[in-house]
Amino acid sequence: MPKYTLRFRAVNKDIFLNIKSGRKTVETRAASEKYRNIQSGDSVVLVCGKDRFQKKVKKAKIFTTVRSLLRAYNLKRIMSELNSEKEWQEELYKYPNYKEKIKKFGLIALELK
Repeated sequence: MPKYTLRFRAVNKDIFLNIKSGRKTVETRAASEKYRNIQSGDSVVLVCGKDRFQKKVKKAKIFTTVRSLLRAYNLKRIMSELNSEKEWQEELYKYPNYKEKIKKFGLIALELK
């Protein structure tokens, strides 16, 4: 089984910790070359600074838009502190070139167990 690394910036340590604790069960990334081949059963190593842990992917699915992803997943599973698609989109677009990446590659949703 291939292993993939999901890196988190220090500023996103809260997201990293929410995944570790199980509060966040769906991690999303732009479905670029780096992530698009992740499949159910694969292992992902989550890294933030010197902290790391491993999770199994229960399900992986690529969506073409933020809206189509939110039709399949409740926002609270992705970002529990947000209340709307608009808020989440604003968060996503804070990442460098993310609007363009999503338009080009779509988003991959990783259900973690």
